[in-house]
Amino acid sequence: MKIYTKTGDEGMTSLYTGERVEKASPRVEVYGTVDEINSALAIARNFSQVPEIRAKILELQKILPRLMADLASIDKNPRITNDDIKNLEDNIDLIDKNLPPLKNFVIPGDTKAGAFLDLARTITRRAERQFYKMSHLESFFEVDRIFLNRLSDYCFMLMRLEDFDAAKKSAVLV
Repeated sequence: MKIYTKTGDEGMTSLYTGERVEKASPRVEVYGTVDEINSALAIARNFSQVPEIRAKILELQKILPRLMADLASIDKNPRITNDDIKNLEDNIDLIDKNLPPLKNFVIPGDTKAGAFLDLARTITRRAERQFYKMSHLESFFEVDRIFLNRLSDYCFMLMRLEDFDAAKKSAVLV
């Protein structure tokens, strides 16, 4: 099978469920942005010096294709679950427990991995805004919207943990 199909040459693409839509449709914008999140996470994972954080990022990267499948599907059951959201929340709470309380705004960039985790956070925020616009025009799964919101928080906490670990030169278990 060739990598190119030529079916998108006229500005249309197929959703996972087979429908043809414009490449500029709100739905395609959202799942394309989720794909960008995955790329930023890949770079963060590559630069992370903390095995536990690399493992957590890889876990996220394995979930994001399910989110993209949800976004590229119409009238199918969601692949993202409430358990996925609960897992993010549990991880956020665990990291928060192991970090000092925030007293100021965080300036990202103490580590390369932390900078890319913060980039993943901001891309996730853009995906959330796009999702909100899409939700006024097309069907969607509420669980996906909530997952995106938690994902941005989780990327923020992973960034804090990565930078904190680098500053302390000792691993903080996640």
